[in-house]
Amino acid sequence: MFRSFWPLGLLVLVLAFCGLGDRLKEISGGSNTSSNTATAPQKDKKDDVEVEKATLSGAQQAIKDGGTEVKWDDQNISFTVPGSWKKMNVSKQSFNYGSPDNAFLIATISDLPSSVPADVSLKATYESALENLKQGKYEKVRWVEIDGIKGVEWWEAMPQDKGDPRRYQWIAFRNYQGQNQQLNIILSTKGSNFDRHRDDFPAVMYSMKIAK
Repeated sequence: MFRSFWPLGLLVLVLAFCGLGDRLKEISGGSNTSSNTATAPQKDKKDDVEVEKATLSGAQQAIKDGGTEVKWDDQNISFTVPGSWKKMNVSKQSFNYGSPDNAFLIATISDLPSSVPADVSLKATYESALENLKQGKYEKVRWVEIDGIKGVEWWEAMPQDKGDPRRYQWIAFRNYQGQNQQLNIILSTKGSNFDRHRDDFPAVMYSMKIAK
């Protein structure tokens, strides 16, 4: 099952930039966007969008408190995962852990040219996610700040075949050691198993510590 997720990081990168050239003027023209759900949102002064800071519920905080911190040394990023989750594969560009019942943390880093407009690309990602929300492919989309970095978060809707993957995902950008990078963080399992991990997944996602 894990192999079916492997090309997803590259696929998301392609989709994020699909049609970007045609939409650049529209996106950069100052039209406002906002989260479809927000609790005490804050305005991002540069982009004038509402960004919610990552916050854990009591159950999610308990999962984090009982978890184990795991470090992605090559990228100076860490997560706290449930104690039963085990390392699957870790390299400079990817970081993968899995649970005994086949839930997965799949984190990838894509190094991009400095000329790639991170803010514009992130807006395009948000607008694409909103379209998927309207079409019923996603159940929730919003801007979320994790450890000081603004990104786009979404929850996929239940797939038609409940044995297919269902994902909880966050995409953001950072400039790390002079390199423009896209961060693509996915927590996933098959549709029929997803609700069992509704608290696990945010506990892992929001535990992330990201070097700037």
